[in-house]
Amino acid sequence: MNLLVKADQVGKPLVEVTPASAGWTHVGFRAVKLAAQEREVWQQPGRECCVVILAGKASVRVGEQQWTHLGERQSVFDDMAPYAVYAPPGVAVEVTAESAAEVAFCSAPSAGNHPARLITPDSMQRSVRGKDANTRYVTDILPQGEPADGLLVVEVRTPSGHSSSYPPHKHDRDALPEESVLEETYYHRLNPAQGFAFQRVYTDDRRIDQSMAVEDHDVVMVPEGYHPVSVPYGYESYYLNVMAGPKREWCFKNDPAHEWIIAKP
Repeated sequence: MNLLVKADQVGKPLVEVTPASAGWTHVGFRAVKLAAQEREVWQQPGRECCVVILAGKASVRVGEQQWTHLGERQSVFDDMAPYAVYAPPGVAVEVTAESAAEVAFCSAPSAGNHPARLITPDSMQRSVRGKDANTRYVTDILPQGEPADGLLVVEVRTPSGHSSSYPPHKHDRDALPEESVLEETYYHRLNPAQGFAFQRVYTDDRRIDQSMAVEDHDVVMVPEGYHPVSVPYGYESYYLNVMAGPKREWCFKNDPAHEWIIAKP
C-alpha cells in the first residue's frame, strides 16, 4: 500500500484519510482551506474530534456551545501555538471562517466520556527536542495528560537542513511501558511552499520500506514501523501528527541501529 496521500491543492478537502482509506481502525484526518464566511461541518457517530485552527481566524460551534474569534496565526510557521476545540462523538461540529483559514479535523473512536471544550494556546506545552541538526520545536495540542478517549495531537516545526522524528522511532507493539500501539498521520507543510521534505517508513524486517518526497499539504500514513523526516536546506518543515490506538499512551522505541545518535556528547 502506498503510504503517501497527495494533496489536492484546489480540492475540498485538501487531503483526507479515513480508517477505511488507510486500512486501519483508529485515526482519521481531514484538512480544509476556507474562504472568509465559508463553513465546514463535521459529524461522526462513535468518533471524537479535535479541530485545530492551523491558520487564520474562525468560529467553532459544537452542539449548543460556540467559540468565536479563534486563531492568531497567519501561518503554521508563526512562532505561536494554535487554538483547538475538542468535540465528543455524534455532535455536529460547525466551523465558520472569519478570515481565510486552514483547519484540521482529527478524529478517533470514542465512548463519549468527555464534554466539548476550547483548548487555548496558553494551555499547550511548547518544548524543544533534540540538539544540533536534530533540533525541532514541538507544541502538544492534545497530549496524553489532557482529557480524550483516544486522540493524541501534536505539531512540530523542523528548521531548514534538520531531521525530525529522529533518531527513527516506532510505536507498533503492545509492550507497555516500553512501547505502545499507535496509528499515526503526518500532515506536512513546507516554507516556502514549493519545497519538499523526505519521510521514510520502515519496519525491522523491511516488510514495509517506503521513502517518500512529501510536498505542501501531503499526508504520510504510519500504520507501523519507524518514520523519520529529513528537511533539505533552504526550507522549513511543519507537520501535524494525529495518533490513536487501543490504549491512549505514547510510548516509543528507537531503532537500535541509530540510537547511538542521542547518546553522542
